[in-house]
Amino acid sequence: MIEGKTVTAIILVAGNSTRYGQNRNKNFEIINGKTVMSYSLNEFHKNTYIDHIIIGAKEEEIPIIEDIIQKDKLSKPVNIVIGGDSRQRTVYHCLQQTNADIVMIHDGARPAIKQFYINECIEAMKEYKGATIGVRSKDTIKITDENNIVVQSTKRSNTWIVQTPQCFERKNLLKLHKKYEAEEATDDCMLLEKNKDKVKIIEGDYTNIKITTYEDKEIIKEFVKKSLAKQKEI
Repeated sequence: MIEGKTVTAIILVAGNSTRYGQNRNKNFEIINGKTVMSYSLNEFHKNTYIDHIIIGAKEEEIPIIEDIIQKDKLSKPVNIVIGGDSRQRTVYHCLQQTNADIVMIHDGARPAIKQFYINECIEAMKEYKGATIGVRSKDTIKITDENNIVVQSTKRSNTWIVQTPQCFERKNLLKLHKKYEAEEATDDCMLLEKNKDKVKIIEGDYTNIKITTYEDKEIIKEFVKKSLAKQKEI
């Protein structure tokens, strides 16, 4: 356990869902009777480590989120923070709205998150400044130049596909957001990497995919069905 440490979960739902291709926010799509974001919201809500939840959202979508929160009947404090013009700016806005010792950042569009991975990320904070869930790449990854010419191949055994949740010391992450404000980071681990801080990867599983395209939603449906069936058996 992380004795005496407070933890805030930050769930990001402010993206444009451009690649989803349905002209609507994928986080509000319905899977087996629940919105996509509800799955993540409820997993963090029932976790014993989590004290507080922040949702990074678009201003115009706040009424939709408020309705979801009300229907889910959550007892822990949940705040909605208006996001910025990028993922990085949205996280920064959310970090400013909590005084927690530890923050956990998660993509709302990853509804198959499990309690085990939340716990493992937080436990890793005993030794590291940052931790993330990830899976080993099944394929060889090629790195190219701007003309799509291969310049390097990665060693598959050392190549990981990074997922969320990701966990950090809040003060350190906030400092790094300010320090590297002008540099683009597609996830928060990149900021620690720039600063030479160690980030621990915790091996997850391939069901924890992020809904990016409409086809991903259909895949996730099956994962969620199996997960619900297992819970009923227990």
